[in-house]
Amino acid sequence: MPSLAPRPFWYLRHGETDWNARGLSQGRSDIPLNATGIAQAQRAAATMAAHWADHAPITRIVSSPLIRALRTAEIVAETLLARDDLSLPISTDRDLQEVCFGVQEGQPMGDWYDSWIAGDYTPEGAEPFADLVARAAAAVDRATAGEGTVLIVCHGAMFRALRAAMGLPANVRLPNASPLWLRPGEPDPLPWQLVNVG
Repeated sequence: MPSLAPRPFWYLRHGETDWNARGLSQGRSDIPLNATGIAQAQRAAATMAAHWADHAPITRIVSSPLIRALRTAEIVAETLLARDDLSLPISTDRDLQEVCFGVQEGQPMGDWYDSWIAGDYTPEGAEPFADLVARAAAAVDRATAGEGTVLIVCHGAMFRALRAAMGLPANVRLPNASPLWLRPGEPDPLPWQLVNVG
């Protein structure tokens, strides 16, 4: 199982979409934020700004290129720039895209996640969970290798993959636009610390 380089970072799942509200699996389907998701992204930015003194200021953002994540990243940057005289460059990494769920995309979320994570079942046309973990860990390691403190704006299944790479139980749902501060355990190899600042 791949593991993450021991470097702290901020993590934010994108805001709500209509498919989230309907309980549908999105995967690579490029669904935009709805009005609730836009408001969630604005609140998340204000929350992170309020907790910088507790953790670390965000100096750059790396996002999934899917529109729901990229728009969330843009809203966060706009909100933070309005509060402070900051420069928050946004870049994208295609390896931060959500998992491809194959035939399950657009379908109601089912009870197959545990089997998928265990490697016992992969929907037709979908990405195996082990492949997702390797891709997610590599993308986050690239993002955290740069200067300053990065905010990664990403997806729900990607969060499960990162938990697996941290040695934590994987099948844990992260609510939309719920900001997290993640830092490696000290001293290594204590588990990663995930602080929900929302």
